[in-house]
Amino acid sequence: MMLTKPCSLPLPTTGIQVTVAVPNDQLLGIGQSNATAANWVTRNVLAHVPATNITAIAVGSEVLTTLPNAAPVLVSALKFIHSALVASNLDRQIKVSTPHSSSVILDSFPPSQAFFNRSWDPVMVPLLKFLQSTGSYLMINVYPYYDYMQSNGVIPLDYALFRPLPPNKEAVDANTLLHYTNVFDALVDATYFAMSYLNFTNVPIVVTESGWPSKGGSAEPDATVENANTYNSNLIRHVLNNTGTPKHPGIAVSTYIYELYNEDLRPGSVSEKNWGLFNANGMPVYILHLTGAGTVLANDTTNQTFCVAKDGADPKMLQAALDWACGPGKVDCSPLLQGQPCYEPNNVVTHATYAFNAYFQQMAKSSGTCDFKGVATITTTDPSMEF
Repeated sequence: MMLTKPCSLPLPTTGIQVTVAVPNDQLLGIGQSNATAANWVTRNVLAHVPATNITAIAVGSEVLTTLPNAAPVLVSALKFIHSALVASNLDRQIKVSTPHSSSVILDSFPPSQAFFNRSWDPVMVPLLKFLQSTGSYLMINVYPYYDYMQSNGVIPLDYALFRPLPPNKEAVDANTLLHYTNVFDALVDATYFAMSYLNFTNVPIVVTESGWPSKGGSAEPDATVENANTYNSNLIRHVLNNTGTPKHPGIAVSTYIYELYNEDLRPGSVSEKNWGLFNANGMPVYILHLTGAGTVLANDTTNQTFCVAKDGADPKMLQAALDWACGPGKVDCSPLLQGQPCYEPNNVVTHATYAFNAYFQQMAKSSGTCDFKGVATITTTDPSMEF
């Protein structure tokens, strides 16, 4: 799970692997000041470990293509964040990287001909050196939907959705004779080949975003609920089968599904607002069954419940329940302290909701663990979407 706000979901004791993101609007400050980077790590990482299983920090998002003025400080930002982790002896547990758009790769098919946009070599080469030296991985966002849409019919829909293809329909790299049965693998291998073009052959890849929109405008006829469900279900199955890619068979590519919630207020086309597994009200857009996905993905999207402060509850009773949760209830409420990520908004309702839900989750949602003498209630709406 990738969080842009560490406060957005209480995850202690769940064991879920969490990647915390540095927002783009904080990148310049962190990239220019070691102290700023250390302070960010203190507030957004140290305040949550070891209770929350943070395994990576994503510094910015698609910086080279969306915030090029920050590109000169990108590698410095990664190094400063990493130094702060070293100082806390967390550098082995938590890796540092930065997600890229796949558009930084040119001539992506056949994959063996792919290379990074040469104008970014002054950033990409030291970045790959950093990733190699720290045992980290290259983060890449892979969207077969966009490749399919931009191909003007050249790429078959089945090829983009992981649907089975007859052998004569598979794409073949003429240079390597490798066969590709889906766009996802071709884009991942293009990234491997682009790194090898710069003489980096042992940096792993993590796909930090991939998905399919469930709704589109008149010019986006294939952005449908059926196709979104098909793509994400097949993607999960493909990753969990550990098939790897044609270039690196048997080497699983860790992948994050984009995204958890639709974004009604996001600018752009209809599809831009509709990549989520859930609507903004917390209701599932479609039933994505994750059976067989192991402990992290064991629950279906229909099984999400949260514990929140009840509307109209007496503030004094809320405060008493909050005090109990943070005391005898053994909830880690340090993120609610002034200056910490979850302090704002500073009112008893939001603080109580944080503590109630943290207790509810750490008690495995057991019966009776979301009552707090009548001032709490269970909901299917994620409270982090409201605060």
